[in-house]
Amino acid sequence: MLGVKDMQIIPAVGEEASIPGAKPEALVCALALAKGREVAEKAAEEDVVIAADTIVWYDGRVYGKPHSREEAAAMLSALSGNTHQVYTGVAVICGGRELCEAEESKVHFRPIPPEEIEAYVDTGEPMDKAGAYGAQGVASVFVKGIEGDFFNVMGLPVCRLDSMLRKLGKGFLY
Repeated sequence: MLGVKDMQIIPAVGEEASIPGAKPEALVCALALAKGREVAEKAAEEDVVIAADTIVWYDGRVYGKPHSREEAAAMLSALSGNTHQVYTGVAVICGGRELCEAEESKVHFRPIPPEEIEAYVDTGEPMDKAGAYGAQGVASVFVKGIEGDFFNVMGLPVCRLDSMLRKLGKGFLY
């Protein structure tokens, strides 16, 4: 989308460990940094490593990726008709420097009847998504509105990422 050339996608394979009692901003930054450091260990020092981790936060609870159909349905039932926050931690590692920042967006869901939740879970889409939904996919029909960065809800707040890259002299437009 941004015209980045010579990009490689290298998934981190380490375990995503929760930090009990952590505020959502601290949690997503810790997770993003862990992913970024894992990849940076194998990268050249001049490479720019970008890592991100996204969670859904509602009613004082983290909603990560569901582990079962039942957990996905329970998450969606809890979010139904409510407003929740999406937090993404973005880590940028380059030349021995590390930056990590968190972005927050609010997402407003319409009430979702149980039969729609079941039909959505049947698509399989919720199983690899924080909060058991992808606002860019079929679940877009549940989203009444978003306050904040739309791309944050997709998992990578590109405006914030560009700001971080510019701090390192590596923005998208120069």
